[in-house]
Amino acid sequence: MKKTTTRLADGRELIYYDAHDAAVRDAADRRPLDPVATASEVRHDRLLGDFVAVASHRQGRTYHPPADACPLCPSREGRHSEIPAADYDVAVFENRFPSLAGDSGRCEVVCFTSDHDASFADLTEDRAALVLDAWTDRTAALSRLPGVEQVFCFENRGAEIGVTLGHPHGQIYAYPFATPRTERMLRTLAAHRRATGGANLFDDVVADELADKRRIVIEGEHWLAFVPYAAHWPYEVHLYPRRRVPDLPALDEAARTEFPRIYLELLRRFDRIFGPDAPPTPYIAAWHQAPVHAEDRAEFALHLELFTIRRTSGKLKFLAGSESGMNVFINDVPPEAAAERLREVASET
Repeated sequence: MKKTTTRLADGRELIYYDAHDAAVRDAADRRPLDPVATASEVRHDRLLGDFVAVASHRQGRTYHPPADACPLCPSREGRHSEIPAADYDVAVFENRFPSLAGDSGRCEVVCFTSDHDASFADLTEDRAALVLDAWTDRTAALSRLPGVEQVFCFENRGAEIGVTLGHPHGQIYAYPFATPRTERMLRTLAAHRRATGGANLFDDVVADELADKRRIVIEGEHWLAFVPYAAHWPYEVHLYPRRRVPDLPALDEAARTEFPRIYLELLRRFDRIFGPDAPPTPYIAAWHQAPVHAEDRAEFALHLELFTIRRTSGKLKFLAGSESGMNVFINDVPPEAAAERLREVASET
């Protein structure tokens, strides 16, 4: 992997990740951009104990531009984008309309490919490995920034999810706090350790799924994918490395080598769930990593959650009163049935 760091016209950082050392990344951003002006602040909810980011400047962000005006495509003569180069492998840059900025954290955009019409599932294994390298490198770098407590790499895919740019991309958030979901997991992790005399909750969950087998989707040598026993979403898969590690930088070479094949297969199966004539499946893919300074970070298990809000062909799972009001989910698809369907749509080998 070759990494090249440069700056956009308004001073934001841009990083190219290339598979080949011969790549030259010296194209300048020639846009007459004004300095980035953000109004991001993090407010604490005293009743719930969590945080809300207030970012009014995001009202003016780019919203469903036509393909020929996509800000994530490579630049060309007469149309300059966020990527000055005429082509690229993987590119990461600071978001011009960040939810978190300054003392409130940092937001980055990760472009998986220069091909506007592709998706992550269309990537080669080599390109998916390069994306993993970028996620890993950015996790390590952002974790070293003062005030950053947790790094979150994720992809939102599909208009149904709320994506406003169709180009295949994801994001990375560097939070100035440990997120509420992660804090909750750390609490249950500690409670399980006390109740069992030292057992690790993540290890026990993985062991229980392997013993049950009904919800296993893919068993790799170094990764395991399964539908969780209490899945919240109609089709939801958790992907764990078999060797527990707290974050992406801690993965060993064997796990890193196998990941592209396993993950690409999962994404391709998601696109087959609802039949060959169905539109691409909208999904969220979310990496859960240990907070930077958590006391129990060595006990935390890196894992990815992949889920869709589509519950059946042509119908979405909306968060209604119980989910949005009380955070009590009601799942229309039994997890065992979801796992069976995901096994049925495996790629032919």
